[in-house]
Amino acid sequence: QDGGRDASFRWQCVEQPIGKLLFRRFLEGQPGLAAAGALWAELEAFDHCEEADRAEAANKLRGRFFTPGGAEHCGFLSAAATAPPAG
Repeated sequence: QDGGRDASFRWQCVEQPIGKLLFRRFLEGQPGLAAAGALWAELEAFDHCEEADRAEAANKLRGRFFTPGGAEHCGFLSAAATAPPAG
């Protein structure tokens, strides 16, 4: 039993500061996962950027992480996840 505690990934690696830090360090230390850690950090920064800067920031994210041949292409993402927004 977990003693009634939430053992989900979200709780352990996103909501808990120490868990988040440790998981990010794990990602950064694994060559095959470093891009995922960088993407996570950039998505959090994107969430906090000014509305006027969002379009440019989104384009940089797409070029860096979603485009084959990009600096840190995240090939594990689905086509739906990397598709440009509709509209």
